[in-house]
Amino acid sequence: MDLRKKDVAELLTVSEETINTLVEKGRLPCYKLGGEYRFNRSEIEDWMVKVLASERELLPFGEGQGEKAPWQQFGLYRAIHRGEVLSEFDTSSKEELIYVTIDAIAEKLKLNPEAVAELFLERENLMPTALNQGIAIPHTREFLINGLFDAVVVVYPKVPIEWGALDSMPVHTLFFLFACDDRRHLNLLAKIAHFISNEDHLRFLQTRPDKATLLEFIKQWESSIKSPGSEILL
Repeated sequence: MDLRKKDVAELLTVSEETINTLVEKGRLPCYKLGGEYRFNRSEIEDWMVKVLASERELLPFGEGQGEKAPWQQFGLYRAIHRGEVLSEFDTSSKEELIYVTIDAIAEKLKLNPEAVAELFLERENLMPTALNQGIAIPHTREFLINGLFDAVVVVYPKVPIEWGALDSMPVHTLFFLFACDDRRHLNLLAKIAHFISNEDHLRFLQTRPDKATLLEFIKQWESSIKSPGSEILL
């Protein structure tokens, strides 16, 4: 999917001015078509994961975006509500955790567990989705949900798992992302990135909150970012 500058700004919840700055500095992958900058969805996704896992450059989150689209408001809260929070898995490898997680959620999300697990592993082989500091956001190149809703499954393995993070830290919290289209996928990825950029939020996740506790925390946090001025580390 090709995106325009205003699309990328909307999905990352930053201003077009910020996108202009990144393009001018050669920091954001793009190309020109008819004199206008265009962006490839897969390249933007890879850029987000790479920068989050290494440079962590400061970008303003929520600047100058006005009213959000209805599906963006409390989007992470809704996705986790439709998904699940799991903590009972005693696994020792990335592959095993992916398989048991997908198997546990497949019926609820109406997915083919074996086929979907393979898609997640394929994505990990392209680039690990660990974002450092013990967090990973496993996801696929494909849209797995039929209908206009998304799901996020939060997993706390009993023992932190090696996930290929640049800081070499094992992962203690994973946000398995299931989206129904490009826009929702990139926006949820950006929103999760924003959430985990806060040290207090990282400490909160290490307490392994249950679904109700996590949802209340996320709801309060999403309420606080409705106005411009919050920040995201990218």
